[in-house]
Amino acid sequence: MAAPEGQWVLMATGRSPTNIAVIKYWGKRDEALILPVNDSISVTLDPGHLSATTTVAVSPSFPSDRMWLNGKEISLSGGRFQSCLREIRKRACEFEDEKKGIKIKKEDWEKLHVHIASYNNFPTAAGLASSAAGFACLVFTLGKLMNVKEDYGELSSIARQGSGSACRSLYGGFVKWCMGKKDDGSDSLAVQLADETHWNDLVIIIAVVSSKQKETSSTSGMRDTVETSPLLQYRAQTVVPSRVLKMEEAIKNQDFESFAKLTCADSNQFHAVCLDTSPPIFYMNDTSHRIISLVEKWNQSEGTPQVAYTFDAGPNAVLIARNRKTAAVLLQKLLYYFPPQDKDLSR
Repeated sequence: MAAPEGQWVLMATGRSPTNIAVIKYWGKRDEALILPVNDSISVTLDPGHLSATTTVAVSPSFPSDRMWLNGKEISLSGGRFQSCLREIRKRACEFEDEKKGIKIKKEDWEKLHVHIASYNNFPTAAGLASSAAGFACLVFTLGKLMNVKEDYGELSSIARQGSGSACRSLYGGFVKWCMGKKDDGSDSLAVQLADETHWNDLVIIIAVVSSKQKETSSTSGMRDTVETSPLLQYRAQTVVPSRVLKMEEAIKNQDFESFAKLTCADSNQFHAVCLDTSPPIFYMNDTSHRIISLVEKWNQSEGTPQVAYTFDAGPNAVLIARNRKTAAVLLQKLLYYFPPQDKDLSR
């Protein structure tokens, strides 16, 4: 560290979007490494609308690692944060900035502490995959700061150890999280199926039914489901493998009818698995169910799907329209049937 001790700060900033699973991840076969019981597929949203922005700073003057989320300091003592920090530090490379007189050797990164400031521009813990965007952004930005040379696939396996779905947020477009088979999780990583330019006709509208924190966290909900739901095992072993292949084909061919039917079916089965859990988990509410009914009746009346719906672990609806014209009609229907009062459709 060539510059005078404590007199320099090195910073990096990154932004990662959230992603919405169309074939759901629910259930881990290894809690510590966050290894899933099945493959999953997601679409990455436009980072200009739903994303996490993270700035990481490092300095010899920092006595400890610290983090702020949306302006409030949070603890970094949790195992998931520590896993991401440890894995990135392990892969850190030598860095030199001659103008600033900074030289950091590979072994120095283990001794240096970081300050992390992260901001989500959408509700946290409301079923909109805030942790996916957050951990993907954290890993990407730490890697940028520490001059890590690994590709996005390798970085995705690190982000996975923070939040499973985070591995999919390192890519744009359509992304598959391969569950992998190895016990150490080295083959459980994300691959891009198609980039963000592949299917430009699609328009995604998110109806924020409630921005409140969900009562059952995804982590505890998954654990309970794995322990108590016979339906989960059937889903993971029998349903999802063939559904993933069909979804890959639908994405490749831009086949909206197949895409919509698979997306809706998988969302409904995911919530059925939650209901099959003991005690049952209720992520959706009456407004969520009314949105499903609206979309189903509209699709049936048109004779072919116009809109796909999917709900993650929360009541908020992610609606995927086949084109802009359909999206405009969808928005009119939502505002007519669910006139917003304040910020939430449920109020």
